[in-house]
Amino acid sequence: MQNNWWKINSELRIDTPFLAVYEDRIQANIERLIEAVKGETQKLRPHIKTHKIGEILDLFKTYNINKIKCATIAEAELAAIHEIPDVLLAYQPVGAKKDRWISLIQKYPNVAFSTIVDNLNSAKALNESAAKNNLKLTVYLDLNTGMNRTGISVSKNWKALIDEIVLLKNIHFAGIHIYDGHLKGDLEHRFDTASNLFFSINEEIQAINKKLGYELKIVAGGSNTFPFYATQKNVECSPGTFVFWDSNYQIHLPEQHFEPALVIVGTIISKPTSSTFCIDIGYKAVASENPIDKRLIILNDENLIPTAHSEEHLIIENRGKNEYAIGDTIYAQPYHVCPTCALYDSVQVVNSAHEICDQWLVVARSRKINI
Repeated sequence: MQNNWWKINSELRIDTPFLAVYEDRIQANIERLIEAVKGETQKLRPHIKTHKIGEILDLFKTYNINKIKCATIAEAELAAIHEIPDVLLAYQPVGAKKDRWISLIQKYPNVAFSTIVDNLNSAKALNESAAKNNLKLTVYLDLNTGMNRTGISVSKNWKALIDEIVLLKNIHFAGIHIYDGHLKGDLEHRFDTASNLFFSINEEIQAINKKLGYELKIVAGGSNTFPFYATQKNVECSPGTFVFWDSNYQIHLPEQHFEPALVIVGTIISKPTSSTFCIDIGYKAVASENPIDKRLIILNDENLIPTAHSEEHLIIENRGKNEYAIGDTIYAQPYHVCPTCALYDSVQVVNSAHEICDQWLVVARSRKINI
């Protein structure tokens, strides 16, 4: 059955398309993550954007993983609901998001919330809101090491910005946040590039520590650079995809031996020609930001090749000899699992007997839970 690890034996009929997640594989992936940091779970702050599921947060806690990173207020609220004690919102709160952030902190006073800033005006705005609400907010400085998405560039005087932030009375400056998702290529290239930048930054941080009189925290990396940061002292690592994995990282991060733990289950709904059939895994069922050859892989048969895609339909060309009929089940592995999971209200949980045993809600796919 290992060769067909994705096959579901359950007689429970669920309308397709749906997501199936495999309990034993999720647990194995968490255990591999912990092995990579030699059992030091305090080094782990996994990003929850991949799954957005409360039951997985509960599972993290059973493995003594008690810190998370997130990108939305809803994800942060989900973590608080599930009593994760330390929650970092790695998304600078601006406008209404800032007000929601304050409300969330007020509702869950026992959770250690923190967020990021990359400029003085945003830090001052948070400081003003904190003062009005009699709060002290914890922030990290978001450093741009080359991705050019957010953060103050490491080529600018980011140390001077820290000097100004620490003067804000209602702000506690906690440390540095780095996300270097732009680093691609083989392990050696990713490792070398990340290390060259990090060691330079860390040298500056040590000097800042002496000036401040306390140790700054460093939250760094995603899946691409996890193998490097996992080896560094006093760094919290923030991979997220490990929990489900996907074909993108399976191809491009072969040194990380996580197992795919999520598939899209679909159905053949039509056979328009002798060599093609249509399944119900359309744009609305799988992340489709990439070209069609990088959206999903059909697990049933390597000779089943996606050729055309629309909102509710995926055309498959059958280049092999196996025959398929209308109503047959098709299993597909997404190329990019994070936005794929966000397309579904729930996932079906498959146990080691390959039977559907539970359903988990993807609660934080919503923009808003309560706050």
